[in-house]
Amino acid sequence: MPARSPIPALFAAAILLAAPFGFACEATAQSSPPREAMSEAMLSEAMNANTVSVITGTAGGTYFRIGADLAFVLNDGDRIRVLPILGKGAGENAYDLRFLKGIDLAFLRTDTIEQLRQDKRLRNIEHHIQYVAKLFDDELHVIAAKEIDDVRGLAGKRVSFDVKGSGTDYSGRAMFRGLGIEVKPFNVDQPTAFEMLKKGEIDAVISVAAKPVSIVAGFDPGDRFHLVRVPYAEAISEAYVPATLTSADYPKLVDGTKPVETLAVGTILGAYNHPKGSERYRKLERFVDAFFGQFDKFLTQQRHAKWREVNLAASVAGWTRFRPAQDWLDAHQEEAPPRDDIARFLSEQSQDMQANKEQIYQAYLNWRRARNTAQGSARR
Repeated sequence: MPARSPIPALFAAAILLAAPFGFACEATAQSSPPREAMSEAMLSEAMNANTVSVITGTAGGTYFRIGADLAFVLNDGDRIRVLPILGKGAGENAYDLRFLKGIDLAFLRTDTIEQLRQDKRLRNIEHHIQYVAKLFDDELHVIAAKEIDDVRGLAGKRVSFDVKGSGTDYSGRAMFRGLGIEVKPFNVDQPTAFEMLKKGEIDAVISVAAKPVSIVAGFDPGDRFHLVRVPYAEAISEAYVPATLTSADYPKLVDGTKPVETLAVGTILGAYNHPKGSERYRKLERFVDAFFGQFDKFLTQQRHAKWREVNLAASVAGWTRFRPAQDWLDAHQEEAPPRDDIARFLSEQSQDMQANKEQIYQAYLNWRRARNTAQGSARR
């Protein structure tokens, strides 16, 4: 089992790994004439030339909220526009990205590539679907009666894995197989599944999504249900890692202060590898420049907390990185501050601050912005 970091994981991931990406870059798109001076044909061409679409997840889910953040942060008049589209989740998103016309980006998972390789209809999938960046982890949630205190107690029982084709459907089942637990699987939407759980028609509801999941957090368990412990097993696929769920995440479903062990799978931002030099390839190049160059804006308090786990430079085993993303990382590698800077920042903080994760995280962002501004002034 991997060793745990002495720094809180969420803060550490953001501090150590977001630092290289605080340098804004100029947009490469050419200026467009004022809209009032355009014909309808020109307006259509301009809008399509600057819009990239991203398949997210179901309404209210983490993927949709992350997609909305992409739009809020990166949309910049006629220069670039991100258009989030509702989807079922990572399982079906891969097929939408590969085959639906007009789809440029999608939220996928690190185990999605194996899912696609198992589909004998697909050819050369690694060439068509690549990744821009590893994002955050999605945790396995198992909600069942309190009499079941370990996921192995669900063997032979009726378990819902969300709708067919969802990320939970694929990743959840794969996790159970990796743990050697055979269940009687069902596919129904999550609101229906929770109602069935209350009525005793199923024994557990599974959700594989980034915590906190709104529908899980909003479920009223009374004194009957809780989040079930999922111990990590060495035999599990390397795509899955140990994780925890706490009472801070789910005060109604986690008793006391002891966290609940579980598994997690990585989420990635996938891209369709359009032919180099094509209009859609150039749009994705502009997206990469904007996304990587303005990454600091995703780390503010008004954006989803999961952004703070992101390491844009992290590689993903079994996947190929989209070439414009790799080129951007290669070009900006020398701008990453040495890790000694991070240690120096931490050493300058008071003990009171070190006890407050959010306060120290925001202080770090301010410190790094001031440092980058000073360096930029010195270069000029």
